[in-house]
Amino acid sequence: MAQPETELRVDFVGGAVGHRLRFGGGRGQDLAKAMGLRAGKTPTVIDATAGLGRDSFLLASLGAQVTMIERSPKMYALLQDGLERAASEGGDVAEIINRMTLLHGDAKDLLPTLDGEAILIDPMHPPRNKSALVKRELRQVREIVGTDDDAADLVRAALDAAKQRVVLKWPAKADPINGVRACSHQILGKSTRYDVFMIG
Repeated sequence: MAQPETELRVDFVGGAVGHRLRFGGGRGQDLAKAMGLRAGKTPTVIDATAGLGRDSFLLASLGAQVTMIERSPKMYALLQDGLERAASEGGDVAEIINRMTLLHGDAKDLLPTLDGEAILIDPMHPPRNKSALVKRELRQVREIVGTDDDAADLVRAALDAAKQRVVLKWPAKADPINGVRACSHQILGKSTRYDVFMIG
């Protein structure tokens, strides 16, 4: 029987990503607001936990230059494949992909060498108590990347490296990550919240 993760693929053209690109609500979206994208302001972004690359793609679609970091070799390969396929589409999608750069490595090591105004961190979220299984795609990602037990270390590394802000994407009802200072403010969605740490 095939391993479940072989079914996973990164798609920047169709499905949820394509829908969000067409109907997402532009800079009014919670993620864009949390990252500091507003009229006349487009910070350079580092996505320290690239995963499926969807948040990076959204931010790039709004004009941001985005550097994505992924430490899982398998996830990195899936992202590379998705970026290449999307770039070959040409048109608007290729233009967005041109604003995205993918790096392989541990963000804790790479962040000090990069120049980012806003850093996004979206670690694997703690398992939910609900009995309903997490969406299959997210289960597959978890199987590939593991549990991100070093999330607190990553947030601290980002706070040292960011010029303007660090944003932690986290389940709306989850406790704050232990060992990290209190955030400056939060943007709350239905199931997700963004803890925003302003620098300086």
